[in-house]
Amino acid sequence: MSNNNNTPRIWIRVTQLLKSWKDKLLKRSLRGWIFPILIIALLVLVIIGSANTLVRRIAPYAIAFTIPMLMASLGGLYSERSGVTNLGLEGLMLVGYFATAVTIKLTESTGALWVVPLGLFIGFLAGAMFSLLHAFASINLKADQVISGTAINMLASALTVYLARIIAGSGNVRVMMVINRNDIPGLVNIPILGPLFFTQSYWSTWVALGIWALSWVLLYKTSFGLRLRACGEHPSAVASAGINVYGMRYFGVLMSGALAGLGGGIILVTYSGEFNGTVAGLGFLSIAALIFGQWKPLGILGATFFFGIATTIANVSMVIPEFGVIPPVIFKVFPYVVTLLALVAFSKNSAAPKASGEPF
Repeated sequence: MSNNNNTPRIWIRVTQLLKSWKDKLLKRSLRGWIFPILIIALLVLVIIGSANTLVRRIAPYAIAFTIPMLMASLGGLYSERSGVTNLGLEGLMLVGYFATAVTIKLTESTGALWVVPLGLFIGFLAGAMFSLLHAFASINLKADQVISGTAINMLASALTVYLARIIAGSGNVRVMMVINRNDIPGLVNIPILGPLFFTQSYWSTWVALGIWALSWVLLYKTSFGLRLRACGEHPSAVASAGINVYGMRYFGVLMSGALAGLGGGIILVTYSGEFNGTVAGLGFLSIAALIFGQWKPLGILGATFFFGIATTIANVSMVIPEFGVIPPVIFKVFPYVVTLLALVAFSKNSAAPKASGEPF
């Protein structure tokens, strides 16, 4: 009798466990595939719209806005995967923006080909050096990482404008040497994709995509990347294995500053042409793209491209007749409304590192 009474209970328990495992597997599957599907869907839409003159006109600008955000968001990925939340990407982009502008301004009279690459490299280094403030406060002093990141934004904004006024006599630093857009020989003739991605392209775009690919390999295909990611998940376990958690977190924060600084420099030498004391909120959009992209390189690539398109529409709406019937204010708030909607839609499936933001 006891066996007969227990059988239904056991069967119900087994059924519940199977359903729980099924739900977990389905959730992980959706989480793993949602961003590749999103990228494929975007590419399909772009290919379908490639015959449309409007799409072909805004595609180069969308890529130009995407690349600085991609670099800053990728930098944030390094920092948060190591366990340090970095809300100072806006300020770090601004430091790289300023350092690149000053370097080019002081050396462009030579007319040498190395002026622009040197400016970007100095912006890269300046962002890394400035991020040491956040690293020291967050790692050594165990300060609140949100407050530290906010302080970085405020300090960078005030300091760069003050130095710009000392150096240039005003808050703006205009440069003459920038990257010229060119068609890529051979690739520009590829049907459909050529006119969209290889027409009027900046060489910095391909450097940035190379950095993105190398970062994916470093984080997911090397033991160093495994240790870095482990520091953001279980730092105590990593320390017990003899790995220097402080050193790994310093590396993550330095990379976030360096890549954000590079992103700021790319803004200058592509579509800006002068330092004006602001990066127009691209640093904050990069943080949103990091969250939207679920802290993964492929997700970040798709998210920044998505936000790049939204930002492009907002910035070129005034000069495109097709958008003339829509009030301009709608386009101004469009990127931020899209950002909020994206964060709300994907916040339930957040895959943030478990120890991100927690002092060690």
